Amino acid sequence: MNVIYILWLRQLKHYVRSRARMVGSLAQPLLFLTALGFGFGPTFAKAGNGSYIQFLAPGIVCMGVLFTAMFSGIDMIWDRQFGFLKETLVAPVSRSYIVIGRILGGATVAVIQGVAVAIICFIAGFRVENLAMLPVAFAFLFLIALLFAAAGTTLGSLLEDMHAFPLIMNFLVMPLFFFSGALFPSNQVPTALHVVMRLNPLSYGVDGVRGALTHAASYGLSTDFTVLVVLSALLLAIASWAFARIEL
Repeated sequence: MNVIYILWLRQLKHYVRSRARMVGSLAQPLLFLTALGFGFGPTFAKAGNGSYIQFLAPGIVCMGVLFTAMFSGIDMIWDRQFGFLKETLVAPVSRSYIVIGRILGGATVAVIQGVAVAIICFIAGFRVENLAMLPVAFAFLFLIALLFAAAGTTLGSLLEDMHAFPLIMNFLVMPLFFFSGALFPSNQVPTALHVVMRLNPLSYGVDGVRGALTHAASYGLSTDFTVLVVLSALLLAIASWAFARIEL
């Protein structure tokens, strides 16, 4: 179990030392929050849906978690290129412990990033309706981070080209975000789009965080939690399988 802690701690130290990465990860959520939150706010209010910042902020927080968690997989390719991964793989420990440590480290960093985005949202005018539900919101953020850190680690285990990873990530991440209900209500879209949103795992994370912070869950917190737990367990198993196939 020590190797899990060591790899988890390594991910945190790498994140803290990379100040440019920390600031850069906040740029896109901040852009979406200001441009959309204040740009479409009056239109959203005129449609009778209340404050758009109040609706948008949980989705933007999930966006920060999603991007950071998915892109944690590039560290796998980076370590492979510079030899650190080889040193890790020859250690007399189970590869399952290694991949779990890396995923937990990436998930923890993603949650920290989400908290930073949440603070910015609070400054912009977002308010939590029930402070007692904050632990529930954190639980959903961690499940989102765990799920997509496992997905990023899976891709990082299967890919060897560092330049291909960001391209594939953007191809996956942007549709996941835009069709998650983060930007618009899921109950006011055409049936075909509603089906796509229900098949999107991030939709349940956004709905869970929004439900915990603003009592506006569309699917139900128990449904959101169950889906995320099942998918996280499945992606952890797939990530372990993909990591075990890496050859020295």
